[in-house]
Amino acid sequence: MKAKMLLLISALCLAGTALAQSPQMGTWKLNEAKSKIPAGMVKNTTVTYAAVGDNIKVTTDGTTGDGKPLHTEWTGKFDNKDYPLTGDPSTDSRSYKLVDDHKLDLTGKKNGKEVNSGHVEVSKDGKTRTLHLTGTDPSGKKVSGVSIYDKQ
Repeated sequence: MKAKMLLLISALCLAGTALAQSPQMGTWKLNEAKSKIPAGMVKNTTVTYAAVGDNIKVTTDGTTGDGKPLHTEWTGKFDNKDYPLTGDPSTDSRSYKLVDDHKLDLTGKKNGKEVNSGHVEVSKDGKTRTLHLTGTDPSGKKVSGVSIYDKQ
């Protein structure tokens, strides 16, 4: 029994260590000069990925499509399942799917209906994060943008 408990604790510690070393983790600041974010699209100026137990917490700060301050929080796993998102009036859940160590796919939903999707890629050197996002603006028009972030 003791051996099984030690093995379980060791496995959980290793999983947490691997998660904390993921290139996604840390704080990212928007590089507006390199980004192409159309009017009417959310602009996240800071994005932070942090390990919280065996989950990941993603926190963003920025502005809505009409320029109002925006702070969102999401906690879950990169397992392609929907987890609650707070702080964004246009989205109430998000899912992330880990494609590989450097790539994630994401989908945002409101009342179960997809409202945006995209993918995130961290450069091989771990210094740059690129978000390609497609969604709809408040008028219902489809918009796409590319946000480039620098690791802090």
